Amino acid sequence: MPWIVANLAFLQRPDHRRGKANSDLVAVPYRGGGLEDMKMLTHRRWQTLSNADFGWLRAKHHITVFDGGNPEHEPVGNLVVWNDDEIAVGGGFPLHGHQDMEIITYVRQGVLGHRDTLGSEGLIHAGDVQVMSAGTGIRHAEFNKGDVPLKLYQIWLQPRAVGGAPQWHTRQFPKNDRAARFVVLASGFSDDEGALSIRADARVLAATLKTGEQVRHVLAPLRSAYLVVASGRVSVNGEPMNAFDGVAITQTTNVEIVALEDSELVMVDTG
Repeated sequence: MPWIVANLAFLQRPDHRRGKANSDLVAVPYRGGGLEDMKMLTHRRWQTLSNADFGWLRAKHHITVFDGGNPEHEPVGNLVVWNDDEIAVGGGFPLHGHQDMEIITYVRQGVLGHRDTLGSEGLIHAGDVQVMSAGTGIRHAEFNKGDVPLKLYQIWLQPRAVGGAPQWHTRQFPKNDRAARFVVLASGFSDDEGALSIRADARVLAATLKTGEQVRHVLAPLRSAYLVVASGRVSVNGEPMNAFDGVAITQTTNVEIVALEDSELVMVDTG
């Protein structure tokens, strides 16, 4: 089943995938700097993402989770899964288990229903976020509780350490609060006030931009990022990106984004 494959496949990638030439690699000089200032972007276009279609579930994988998927779309830091899922009305994942994984769900359209073996239950609406620290083990079920197809991002991060008691939380994040700026939705750092807590060396952020607006994100040394255009069109460090495209950002400290039309962005800043 897809959740089992997604949990294991990244651990079983053959070594020959590493170092494979990537036709989507773009090197953009930063303000005339030398080689040490090169901005490295790996543009993962929507059309190049591997996919799965189970009828009730249609998924595109920004990071390959199935054998036979795009071998160039490897994990970015401790980000090991980013699925763009569409779940049909009445469809959903029956009760199943996870262990030692931080799982963030960002709902883009519709209503997600959740219940788990901790006794937690909730409805997560578009724009809201759910986090689950699987720890020593948790079983949960997720279903489309709305009357339109449910669209969401499933983002999986490796934890800092294995084990720990499982946890589940959800929170509303009004889109107006992220106008023209990144807001931290989930974080493994205690100083990110207002964010949902996760046990990973990462932050999940979101922003909304009007046409022509700009936003900048600074990455600490040795950190990377993965950004997805949830809607609209933007340029990232000069690289044009369409709706649903993703980009892995490495070897730079500055991420400069300009909205080419009204846009919504979701990004993971990862160690």
